[in-house]
Amino acid sequence: MATVLIVNPFASGVDEDRLAAVQAALPGAVLRLTTRRGEATDLARDVAGQVEAIYVFGGDGTYNEVLNGADAEPPLGFIPGGGASVLPRALGLPRDPVEAAQALAVGRPRRIGLGRVNGHRFGFASGVGLDAELVRAVDDLGRRPDGKRPGDFAFAWSGVRVLSRHGFSLDSALEVKGHGRAAFALVSNGPTYTYAGRLALRPARRATFEGGLDLVAPRKVRARRLPRILRHAVSGMDRAKPDDVVYVHDADRLEVVCDQPLPLQADGEDLGDVDRAVFEAERDAVTVLV
Repeated sequence: MATVLIVNPFASGVDEDRLAAVQAALPGAVLRLTTRRGEATDLARDVAGQVEAIYVFGGDGTYNEVLNGADAEPPLGFIPGGGASVLPRALGLPRDPVEAAQALAVGRPRRIGLGRVNGHRFGFASGVGLDAELVRAVDDLGRRPDGKRPGDFAFAWSGVRVLSRHGFSLDSALEVKGHGRAAFALVSNGPTYTYAGRLALRPARRATFEGGLDLVAPRKVRARRLPRILRHAVSGMDRAKPDDVVYVHDADRLEVVCDQPLPLQADGEDLGDVDRAVFEAERDAVTVLV
């Protein structure tokens, strides 16, 4: 095998026609379809030393699995096939999967760092508390009869429901060791934390894929402050007043200790409840194609 194409056929943006067009853009790539959660990790680990490149057509969960299975080589090419597909979009690839595959076929290599939380790799973001709770709420919605995830409206409605459960107010619930207390914590490995449709949410604009980790952690949340928090989520929460947010830039290690177990997510994948999360920067970790 010169190259391999790992595909999650249940990802929101994957169908037979798109898959055929992506395959045509990557001639010679051996197709591997996943059938269960975690299988992409096993596939990437099995072929990592045998191929010149691994292409991944799926969503952020599938990319995360591959990152946790592949070693430093070979180069990885991420093709948007999910509802958000944050990682390839943050790397500058086209949102259209066929255009992205065509770009990757002649792409240039780029070395990037990754993050780790409690030993689990992530490509673009991880969080403790509110955003991980939202990830879990969306997961609880299940999938449509065709196996796809719910759409953007369901995500937005889940966000409103999660906030309403807290009365649109959150007090400090965790300690960022050496930096102070906060209501929840967002950790970025790159400039884009996630997307709301076409809108990029970038609470830590100074974060880069070549640097360490950036942490943004609002000290508390009140209903009257929600518009400002949402504005900072787009324009950069690190620009908020110091008494509003804990902000750490370009860190190699961060430790978060929760008052009681809180949800943890990495690249939009629910990692369960934790009472402690250790974030580590894995600089210069993998080669990606862009």
